Amino acid sequence: MPTIDRLDAEILRLLTDDARAGVAEMAERLSVSRNTIQLRMSRLVDQGILKGFRPVIDLAAIGMPVQALVSVELDQRLLGPIVHGLAQLPEVIEVKIQAGREDILVHVAISSLEALQVLTASIVAIDGVRKTNSTFSVATPVPFRVQPLLHKLTEDTGWGRSTPAPASEAPRSRSRSRGRTT
Repeated sequence: MPTIDRLDAEILRLLTDDARAGVAEMAERLSVSRNTIQLRMSRLVDQGILKGFRPVIDLAAIGMPVQALVSVELDQRLLGPIVHGLAQLPEVIEVKIQAGREDILVHVAISSLEALQVLTASIVAIDGVRKTNSTFSVATPVPFRVQPLLHKLTEDTGWGRSTPAPASEAPRSRSRSRGRTT
């Protein structure tokens, strides 16, 4: 199983803050070589940890101010065709298979409550869907994030096999030395 250390977590933090950050800029901000950043990013991609670089889109700004989570109960024998049918609906922005009362959780973005009613009817019309239940999002006080989790996972690691984190990043019990790593 791939693992990451504190330097990997910091690279991912910089990319999360600005996916357009360049290798040289990240190397300067983290006090490591450009080669180190490039090698680490390549490894993160090769190991499937870093899946890509995506823009964050304000759905309300593009005319889709209402978001809802639609729980779907279904005939599980038809899971594949149902997921395919959901993927054909442009307002569906994410589908998650669940363990629990409902089988699928569908995240949708729509222009109005009336549009949600029409969309829900389209979902129910998919063969094998038994019923739906919708919950509206009224605010997102904690948006999708992974940085606190990455920090927790790597808080006791250095910036490579032989190099501790810089003094500003090292836990109090660790050495405060700085160094370059590859």
